[in-house]
Amino acid sequence: MEVRRRIREDVESGAQRQQREYILRKQMESIRKELGEDDASLVDEYRSKLAEAELPEAVRVQAERELGRLERQGDSSPEASMIRNYLDWLLAVPWGKRSEERLDPLHTREVLDADHAGLEDVKDRIVEYIAVRKLREERGIEPDKRSGAILTLVGPPGTGKTSIGESIARALGREFVRMSLGGVRDEAEIRGHRRTYIGALPGRLVRALRDAGTMNPVILLDEVDKVGADWRGDPSAALLEVLDPAQNHSFRDHYLDVELDLSEVVFIATANVVDSIPGPLLDRMEVIRFDGYTTDEKAAIARGYLWPRQRERNGLREDEVSISDVVLETVISDYTREAGVRQLERELGKLLRKTATRIASGSVEPPVELRLEEVRDALGRQQFYREAAERTAVPGVATGLAVTGTGGDVLFVEATAAKGAEKLVLTGQLGDVMKESAQIALSSLRSRAEGLGVDEDAFERAFHLHVPAGAIPKDGPSAGITMATALASLLSGRAVKHTIGMTGEVTLQGRVLPIGGLKQKVLAAHAAGLTEVILPERNRQDLDDVPEYVREKLTFHPVMSLDEVLELALEPAAQPLHAV
Repeated sequence: MEVRRRIREDVESGAQRQQREYILRKQMESIRKELGEDDASLVDEYRSKLAEAELPEAVRVQAERELGRLERQGDSSPEASMIRNYLDWLLAVPWGKRSEERLDPLHTREVLDADHAGLEDVKDRIVEYIAVRKLREERGIEPDKRSGAILTLVGPPGTGKTSIGESIARALGREFVRMSLGGVRDEAEIRGHRRTYIGALPGRLVRALRDAGTMNPVILLDEVDKVGADWRGDPSAALLEVLDPAQNHSFRDHYLDVELDLSEVVFIATANVVDSIPGPLLDRMEVIRFDGYTTDEKAAIARGYLWPRQRERNGLREDEVSISDVVLETVISDYTREAGVRQLERELGKLLRKTATRIASGSVEPPVELRLEEVRDALGRQQFYREAAERTAVPGVATGLAVTGTGGDVLFVEATAAKGAEKLVLTGQLGDVMKESAQIALSSLRSRAEGLGVDEDAFERAFHLHVPAGAIPKDGPSAGITMATALASLLSGRAVKHTIGMTGEVTLQGRVLPIGGLKQKVLAAHAAGLTEVILPERNRQDLDDVPEYVREKLTFHPVMSLDEVLELALEPAAQPLHAV
């Protein structure tokens, strides 16, 4: 009896609850009708929006299906809000809307040249893209959905990779959208979430198209080398389909679950290094390298862009403050050491803020021409020095050239020896490849002891190689000949010429093998005041990438063997130090 009573009470309470919900829903419907917000008007509103939109047939069928569900279930259904959100996103995609392109190669080149100094490879590639599109259109050839442009700009920070994306969009007459991928670890950020999840949204690509308002914008995938992966998936794997011209004409977002044609989008990716980009993704990219700016290019950028921008930000007029070319180059060489121009812009901003303060306080009257004394007063003591001559004045120190995440740089390899058990100590946070290069360099020199005028016994000591700065990790084989030269200098007592920088991998047989990043290394040598560069013979053709006026100021020595390196790098013979 007790069970029967409990069942009856449960049934009655459930029926009362359902009856109460029914009455409340009817009251809500009556209120909506009074306000003119009934379900029928909502469905009609969506139906009129669908009729006006230029939807592909498959998308229209999907939209009609969802609209039918909304009509059957009513606005009070728990799923109604999810269906409305879906329809809103489906209608937010600019189906059929495209920017009218200006297919004029000459105009494109003019815009790019006006906005950016240098970067010839990037500009040439964009002009080629426009020229091909123009010829295909003039000759009535249908657009090829498998021939999208996917450029990847790789280079140090501050070299204009991100800003050139806006210039490309302006030159093409297209909308521009930037997608920052740094730190993205969830695949759903690219493909979107499935609609079964609460709070599901489309991926960033759909949102980029919505923001652009067209189906053919320029989309900049910024910092693509910083994409991570965890248990939620690998975003770089999702980008494989997006950046493959053979597939992206039918990209499917998980949330919308309809095909999106991304073949008309110009994708431009940026990265600081290619090493952290997965191989399959890198294979789909057309890599264009940014190797940094020379001092002359930095001066031109500062004069044409950075100085006017900072002057305006600090409330100064053109006739109130000026700076000479000599002082500007002093700021570049003494206060910055970078491949790009970000630090240079900060230093110019600091200089102009100090000047604005002096003018506003009445301590000086405009016009003001900034002299070296004002620069030292505003920016402080000199930050960077050309120290190759001082560092290599003693035997055992050689000047090498390297590439870091911020561009080319000069590094010094120091060698010492002491009595004790035969061994080689390596310091300076060297990677495994660099440690092996040092061992190869020492073994290669041992086989050339007689040619160096060094006793065999001189090698039976404890050698120590150090590469400053000790806090910065270093790796790679290109310091091989530099290490060998430092050791040879120590053993022979002959100092290394302070005007020479060098780069190249060395083998046990003393052969010099090619290396990468030659342009950045040569620019670093030029900025450091070196006048000669030793490089592998097989890198001779890479010198074509170096600006001509830089090549004219340097003497290059392509070599094939370590013997040639030592003959060029060491000062004339002196008393050997094998008695140490």
